[in-house]
Amino acid sequence: MQNSSVEIGGFEASEADQLGVIFFDAVRDGATEFYSLEQRQAWASKTPSGPSWVSRLAAQKTLVARKAGLPVGFMTLDSDGYIDLAFVAPGYQRQGIGGSLYARIEALAREANIACLHSQASYLVRGLFEQQGWEVVREQQIELAGVTLTNFLMEKRLDDPVKRTDVAVDSE
Repeated sequence: MQNSSVEIGGFEASEADQLGVIFFDAVRDGATEFYSLEQRQAWASKTPSGPSWVSRLAAQKTLVARKAGLPVGFMTLDSDGYIDLAFVAPGYQRQGIGGSLYARIEALAREANIACLHSQASYLVRGLFEQQGWEVVREQQIELAGVTLTNFLMEKRLDDPVKRTDVAVDSE
């Protein structure tokens, strides 16, 4: 479902702390279906904030979903096609916001001629990515603060094999 009252735009450093709260709440409250309390506490031990958090967001293309001018979700893309962060506030999940953010991220990747998107996806974002044509490369067990969590190395090829084949056929 598309949420037309949500606007997608660029990251502003003044919103970094709000995005940290979205990350924290999405992990602690929004991922209860997939991860235990111990796992969620290891993943998000505290709300990210401060200069290192601002730098992490600013070092990537960070898109922010806003409702009534306030951030409700965000997603990042680096120059190699890696989606590092993809979070929607718990009260706004399953309303199409993640899909809207992703559509804009994929469009940016295509404009930048990135051939493949990849991510280490949680159970929660795995479903969104699969709906967008992503494939699981492998399930992974990672350790954070001495606690094991499952995530998924996923990717989506953006280069168009049909187009490449057509070009090759046309050149014969």
